[in-house]
Amino acid sequence: MIDFAQLRRWPDVEAPELVAHDATDRLLLDTAEEALVAHPGHVTVIGDRYGALTLGAVSMLEPVGGGSDHLVGPVRVHQDARSGELALVANAARLGLSTPTPGRPEAPSAWVSGPLDASLLAGARVVLLQLPRGLDALDEIAELVAAHADPDVRLFAGGRVKHMAVAMNDVLRRHFGEVQAGLARQKSRVLTASAPLTRSGPSWPRSERHDDLVVVAHGAAFAGASIDIGTRALLEALAVEDPRADHVVDLGCGTGVLGVTYARAHPRARLVATDQSAAAVASAVATAEANGVADRMEVRRDDAGASLPAGSADLVLLNPPFHVGATVHAGIAYKLFDAAARVLRPGGELWCVWNSPLGYRPALQRIIGPTRQVSRDARFTVTVSTRR
Repeated sequence: MIDFAQLRRWPDVEAPELVAHDATDRLLLDTAEEALVAHPGHVTVIGDRYGALTLGAVSMLEPVGGGSDHLVGPVRVHQDARSGELALVANAARLGLSTPTPGRPEAPSAWVSGPLDASLLAGARVVLLQLPRGLDALDEIAELVAAHADPDVRLFAGGRVKHMAVAMNDVLRRHFGEVQAGLARQKSRVLTASAPLTRSGPSWPRSERHDDLVVVAHGAAFAGASIDIGTRALLEALAVEDPRADHVVDLGCGTGVLGVTYARAHPRARLVATDQSAAAVASAVATAEANGVADRMEVRRDDAGASLPAGSADLVLLNPPFHVGATVHAGIAYKLFDAAARVLRPGGELWCVWNSPLGYRPALQRIIGPTRQVSRDARFTVTVSTRR
């Protein structure tokens, strides 16, 4: 088994209270060990945060002294967060394990990363899943496993007991004939699902109409096909002052509501929407297409806009998350403020909405430049920061 103590979260936010692994990773690997060893070429990992599950499974499947060249077959992996993919590669290098070689599919590798689709699950006999926080995300995953994995697949879904709900069992029972809950250990528990049920067809993504705007969402997208109240507050402020710009970035775009709304109101604008979440990117692409702006709005999966050229934007729109996983933490917001400062040209503007109690204005003034308040109530504040 790998040395979990060596794992890091980098390039994701790192802090003493934020961990790169927990007891759920160990419990999942222990619970699934027999199945993993029995089906080494048919393993899929979903929701691995920073590599603990993937690298733990690889270490169990690799013959003693065999090295990566002798692996029976790569573990197929899907991580929603781009930072999680990067952390997996970094942690593998730290542990001396082989990593996928871009552009060389023939090169031996312990695992291969891919999208959440049929190819990830085709013929899978063992699926390891870190339970997502949302029931919709779990529903989409369970639906895909049941539809595309081997009929004898076993899905091992683990989480921290405090974040689990009985409704998760109900979601799994929509797609599997058998669902069993294991004993808790170190405040973690594993649900094991088997006997996949046949369904008529995929039910994801889903869409919802809001007046003349259509929002499309995959299960793991924040707020789903609704429009969260923070985004509504920023949209209302933008409608009042109507900042005009030719080159716009929707940073941490989610389902793309901010970028799509801006694109519809400003036919000459070109937009780039970025998010590190694969579900968000797929949702934003679909939302842009549904609203007829896909030709002017490029959507990228990116870690805090890292691929965007410095000084390339006149306007950045941002509704930053206020939590890291299940922990309330400002780290991601500050990371996105830094990204906005790099991407904006001098004189460009960051329009940002944030939870009023968080008091981000001093940080925005320090990182971006002069910051003024556009609107504020007990829940949300909208500010405009001008890049110095």
